[in-house]
Amino acid sequence: MKIIIIGGVAAGMSAAAKASRIDKNAEIVIYEKTEIVSWGACGLPYYVGNFYEDPNNMIARPVEKFIEAGMNIKIKHEVVGIDVEKKEITIKNLVTGETFTDNYDKLMVATGAHAIMPPIKNLSTKGVYTLKDYTDGIVLKEEMMKDEIQDIIVVGAGYIGIEVVEAAKHLGKRSVRLIQLGERVLLESFDKEITDVMEEEIRSHEGVELHLEEAVQEIVEKDGKVVGIKTNKGEYKADLVVISTGVRPNTAFLKDTGIEMLPNGALVIDEFGKTSIDSIYSAGDCATVYHMVRKENVYIPLATTANKIGRIVGENLAGKNTAFKGTLGSAAIKVLDVEAGRTGITENEAIKMGINYKTVFVKDKNQTNYYPGREDIFVKLIYNADTRVLLGAQIAGKKGAVLRVDALATAIYSGLTVDEIGMMDFCYAPPFARTWDVMNVAGNVAK
Repeated sequence: MKIIIIGGVAAGMSAAAKASRIDKNAEIVIYEKTEIVSWGACGLPYYVGNFYEDPNNMIARPVEKFIEAGMNIKIKHEVVGIDVEKKEITIKNLVTGETFTDNYDKLMVATGAHAIMPPIKNLSTKGVYTLKDYTDGIVLKEEMMKDEIQDIIVVGAGYIGIEVVEAAKHLGKRSVRLIQLGERVLLESFDKEITDVMEEEIRSHEGVELHLEEAVQEIVEKDGKVVGIKTNKGEYKADLVVISTGVRPNTAFLKDTGIEMLPNGALVIDEFGKTSIDSIYSAGDCATVYHMVRKENVYIPLATTANKIGRIVGENLAGKNTAFKGTLGSAAIKVLDVEAGRTGITENEAIKMGINYKTVFVKDKNQTNYYPGREDIFVKLIYNADTRVLLGAQIAGKKGAVLRVDALATAIYSGLTVDEIGMMDFCYAPPFARTWDVMNVAGNVAK
């Protein structure tokens, strides 16, 4: 059996490794557009901010090691088309320019996503960057490390945008502006009670400005280089601009194949990672994932999900019939000195779903008062008003917030009620919690 995998990052390499272990006789070929495989994009903002110096730390395993292990990896090869009837793909060698075809018995699409470029004038100006690919990080860090680059503007207050703000602050830049079109930061992932905490933290740092409900209209250039931006509310100086306005699946080359997609181009897959075409599978940032609470296929581009479904696809490419139960959309972010995490659904999602729900929001302390490091911690729970089953949770604080979300993700996965969470036996010691942990308090306050 011949298996072809398009894309050699998280999902693709997880699938290739698993399939090769299960079916040692399978012929597996991996086509990768870049020259880097098996790396983690989540480390990019911290590399740019010089939290670590070696970009190879983001690479789980060099391509040479995969080749030495017997994997047939073709780097700098872009798949430009698929004939689903012939089970044939068309590939372009990006070094030689040669185009050729290859045939498969089973195919996996793991092409990831690319940065969305908003309709802003002069986006191609020198000094305007995105941060999605490995090379993006190398180039952006080189520029950010220059002494003459002091005024930074970040467009888009999603995960990457907020992390780039921290990167710029870590490098000691004079000013950092974060400009967001929407009314809140991270408005799709967190509810207002938690984003209020994040926004207060951002504004508390000297040299950092947060602009909400503001639209960037133009990159101001001089001699071909960025010197500022214009918005619907003003004009600001900039030595460097980072565009972080979301991502879109790399699936344009599949538009005429008949594979079912969401409106944004994400490939719809079932619990086995299979697309609407029987012999074609997908996973990662180019595909959907089943949400356990929403009970529908959604687009949530996360490295954790990419690796998990990639592993399952690898098993199924090798002949097994393994299913993925679904995601809770669990995610975390560091917002300067505050950490925040979320899992399950937000209140906004509960409203859209038409659920009879209730919420509880509490402000408490992360630990005892007599051990150094006591800080405020904020918890929001969303739960079914009829059954009291937990549906979503969000936590923010300066210490110990994110890892608590893991406990609540387990509670949602297990179908626990807020009453059970109120009496759950969470760990206690003065440096880590109070005798009634904030999660207990939230569960017990829920009416």
